[in-house]
Amino acid sequence: MRDVLICHCGECQRWHGSVCAATRVRLEQLSFADEHGLRWVDSPQSQSHARRGFCGECGSSLFWQAPGLATVSIAAGTLDRPTGLRVLGHIHTAAAGDYYELPDDGLPRHPGGWPE
Repeated sequence: MRDVLICHCGECQRWHGSVCAATRVRLEQLSFADEHGLRWVDSPQSQSHARRGFCGECGSSLFWQAPGLATVSIAAGTLDRPTGLRVLGHIHTAAAGDYYELPDDGLPRHPGGWPE
């Protein structure tokens, strides 16, 4: 898994109730023991026409996936510990909420997405 990015976009704020901390994995490396409660919905304001996966039983936000990408993003807070992951930086900082300040953590900040 890739280390974690903190996303400050408006859609993540609405979907998660605040910022989103997410890792990413290649699709062929993702498998499910049970997909019983997994539900997918179109991500309402996604510029990349992504979809979001959530648990239909408990409501947890789990995934973000854009069409054509070989990866799926996973909400880091849903992973069992220890993850061994670290935060890489902050993305979509131009859309950060007016109710918090970006932390002075010395990590890279990008007003848009992560430069690949």
